[in-house]
Amino acid sequence: MRKRLIRQMVSVVTVMTVAVAWTALVPSVGAQAPAKRPLGYDAVDYWRSIGGTRLSDDGQWLAYQLTSQALDGELVVRNLTSGQEFRHPRGTSPNFTPDSKFVLFTIVPPKTTDDDEAEGGGEAAAPAGGRGGGAAAGARNSAGIMALPSGTVTTVEQVSTIRLAPESSTWLALHKGRPPAAGGRGGRAGGAAATPPATPPATPPATPPAAAAQTPAAAGATPPATPEKKKDPGSDLIIRNLTTGADITIPEVTEFQWNKGGAWLAYAVSSPDAEKDGAFARQMSDGTVRTLHSGRGRYKSLSFDDAGAQLAFLSDQAEYEKPVSPFRVYHWQTGGNAATELISAATQGMPEGMVVHDSAPQFSEDGRQLRINTAPPPPPPAPTGAAAPRTFNVDLWHYQDSQLQPMQRVRATQERNRSYRAVMHLSNKRFVQLATPDLPSVNPGRDLNWAIGTSSLPYEQEISWDRTYSDVFLVDLRNGQRRRLLEKAGGGATLSPGAEYITFYDDMIGHWFSQRVSDGTRVNLTERLPVRVVNETHDSPSQPGSYGIAGWTDGDRTLWINDRYDIWEMRPDGTNARMVTGGEGRKQEIVFRYRNLDPEQRTIPTSGPVLLSATNDRTKAQGFYRLAAGANATPQPIVMLDKAFGGVTKAKNAERLVFTLSRYEEFPNLWVSDGNFGNMQKVSDANPEQAEYVWGTSELIEYFNNDGVKMRAILTKPENFDPTKQYPMMVYIYEDLTQGLHSYSSPGVGTSVIIPRYVSNGYIVLRPDITYTTGFPGEDSEKNVIPAVQYMLAQGYVDPKRVGIQGHSWGGYQITHMITRTDMFAAVQAGASVTNMVSAYGGIRWGTGMVRQFQYEKTQSRIGAPPWDKTLEFIENSPIFWVEKVNTPYLTIHNDADDAVPWYQAIEFFTALRRLGKEAYFFNYNGEFHGLRNRDNMKHWTVHQDEFFDHYLLGKPKPEWMEKGVPFLERGTRDVLGMFKRTTTPPTGGGQ
Repeated sequence: MRKRLIRQMVSVVTVMTVAVAWTALVPSVGAQAPAKRPLGYDAVDYWRSIGGTRLSDDGQWLAYQLTSQALDGELVVRNLTSGQEFRHPRGTSPNFTPDSKFVLFTIVPPKTTDDDEAEGGGEAAAPAGGRGGGAAAGARNSAGIMALPSGTVTTVEQVSTIRLAPESSTWLALHKGRPPAAGGRGGRAGGAAATPPATPPATPPATPPAAAAQTPAAAGATPPATPEKKKDPGSDLIIRNLTTGADITIPEVTEFQWNKGGAWLAYAVSSPDAEKDGAFARQMSDGTVRTLHSGRGRYKSLSFDDAGAQLAFLSDQAEYEKPVSPFRVYHWQTGGNAATELISAATQGMPEGMVVHDSAPQFSEDGRQLRINTAPPPPPPAPTGAAAPRTFNVDLWHYQDSQLQPMQRVRATQERNRSYRAVMHLSNKRFVQLATPDLPSVNPGRDLNWAIGTSSLPYEQEISWDRTYSDVFLVDLRNGQRRRLLEKAGGGATLSPGAEYITFYDDMIGHWFSQRVSDGTRVNLTERLPVRVVNETHDSPSQPGSYGIAGWTDGDRTLWINDRYDIWEMRPDGTNARMVTGGEGRKQEIVFRYRNLDPEQRTIPTSGPVLLSATNDRTKAQGFYRLAAGANATPQPIVMLDKAFGGVTKAKNAERLVFTLSRYEEFPNLWVSDGNFGNMQKVSDANPEQAEYVWGTSELIEYFNNDGVKMRAILTKPENFDPTKQYPMMVYIYEDLTQGLHSYSSPGVGTSVIIPRYVSNGYIVLRPDITYTTGFPGEDSEKNVIPAVQYMLAQGYVDPKRVGIQGHSWGGYQITHMITRTDMFAAVQAGASVTNMVSAYGGIRWGTGMVRQFQYEKTQSRIGAPPWDKTLEFIENSPIFWVEKVNTPYLTIHNDADDAVPWYQAIEFFTALRRLGKEAYFFNYNGEFHGLRNRDNMKHWTVHQDEFFDHYLLGKPKPEWMEKGVPFLERGTRDVLGMFKRTTTPPTGGGQ
């Protein structure tokens, strides 16, 4: 039996230094390397990922976490100068102190296993219907404090929140928080929290059946007393001095907040003893505590300004004894004796019938404004029992409703909690309501005078069949007055950094505009450019978007606008336009984009060089260029690789970069370099066991589609590929896929085929791009995919009798259409496929509540009109009308809680195939959505999908479920989870 360690509240552990010797991972000279093996299911749950990457401000230390599904993760802290590493079991979410002397991190509970359960180890925290792998029920996180450079770790048990003052390396706050609710379970990555009903109703009930069955109160009956308000008690807050190690414990704390420099700690207390409730501030220099406001009630949303000189918070203490006790805003100047009430329902300027909303107040960047939200007061507690009003479970769909009932249902919580932005000018205590029910969205930024407001309310119906439109306004923060900028616009508008100009893109004519705030003068910025700024590859019936604005220079002097490849600079009146990249982008087919690695830099510098990211549109190579200041500068390459760069981050106070590099065969491990991408060094090796498996390589191929257009596809071959042999080939489709040439795919489970597993087990995988015209999406898929397959067959190393194809959602639709036109595939899997565009056009996307009409008229389904205008196109593109032509074994997955494509689409097609005696298999995971979310379901489906293709493409025996089916009374009894267990522990990953 596994022994359980009894851990102390505070313990000090010295983490063993890990010296990684790369030579230990390769065979010695003269030794024969063991033969590589195909990738199996037993690798899936053990494959590690990297997360939580952090660089210390001085660039000397790197921290990251390694995690996997089956094993406890670990924190890795590496000295980038010496290569020394420290590791801590189950460490996550690392953060360095500003002085780089400590790493603060969370320690999650150990994962449980089936063995633990068998030995009485407690209930495993798995999703409903799942297995172990999560933390034991009731287990809580701890806090880790690692001292550098020694690597000594101090552990504090049962801590929910770890928070350091942003600009202090002295004080650390550790909040105990509330323990998990009794009977609660911890989650597990990839799992669902609960299993939804087996078959969701088409329109879920608005109220529980019990409510509908209640009877009205008898005449004259005394209504029940209002239930007593409950407020959760707080828990211990530990304040630790990282210099001395001394602790201070403050009991019954619910919330807390540091000011930026760590001079003040504000906190709220909730206690069974009402006299102790309140908001307090502790001055850390001498430990004095000021009572900001007190009395029975709730205190929350503590917020300091950037300077740390003032604090705002919410409290309902003034009216807590009432059934409804709206919050009020309190304001405190640091060093003052007490907070003062700043905003309430009675504040001048507060709209009638509105109160302070339960959301955090925010100071403007300079601290001169406090921005809050207002809303109608919350409703009083609903009567219960005999006094409860009778309701009926019925929806009324009205043709003039701005939103369909399903959309109203999905957005009900959002609408119930809707609030409206307002601002308090602190210098003169002037309150200004900005957003209102007719202009619900106003979001002030850095500027103190102006904000952009939008309203889509006049066009709510059109979203069902067209797209979202909005009226756009310029809102004066000083008085709330509005000036309409755009009417029925397809996009929004933005303020320049200095708030002198507004910019917006008009997709109806494909140009960028600027408008001067002072007088409203409007200028077309791009009409005189020799190139277009619209998306050149747009291929749906909707209006094409732009390539965006790169940014502004200081003082709103100029702005940079992207075209497909290059960047243009111009004045905000449209004059003096110049191509800052000198045309090299279009000339070399390199996409240049401005890249800023300093989060505090908000404008494009003009006095020095700037960094440009670069992607070769033809080869997909990625890298960076440097662009010197000056009118005639040409981008100069720094680094370009046939790999994908990811997550580039710069140390705050040092010329040190960390990033990932990846290819199909190269996991995105961490690399570090100097500030110019020089001296690049790989510093992690998350999955050294990859070397034990047959992997593969990806390349781009080019071919011509049926319209004579040159197209591209990703071809992935096993590393032991032999061109004299013939291989089975799996085709995976969606839309354009070649941008993922250098993406790494970990072994995993999911809804679609797992490419590394197929390649490792002897398949070739082809992923072609698809280009579309309006009105014929099914034919377009044929014109692109079939020639790609034919091109591969002509190479001689693909067996024409062993070609399969798989896709999900839009990919599934295209496959279902294609098999009514060709018999070239030996087997297909088309998941969540639309098969009848006529019936799907009026279907509901239950995840959003939207009707699917927009998809056919404007976006992905690309018909371009409703079925009464393009009846023949709807029929021609619907596989259900051509189902008798199908001769290919057909597998589909379509779940009964699909929130995007109505699952009746699968029923229609499957029952038609069944009626015709065609071979077909249909998996429905009860309560699952458009894509599987429960990890055990993913494993179950992955095994069955693989068995289907392995039978037809590898010649493996037909599994029993294909031979005989599965009767309802035996459904779900096949347990495949044992296939994913590993008997040996994989090598430890991490350092390099």
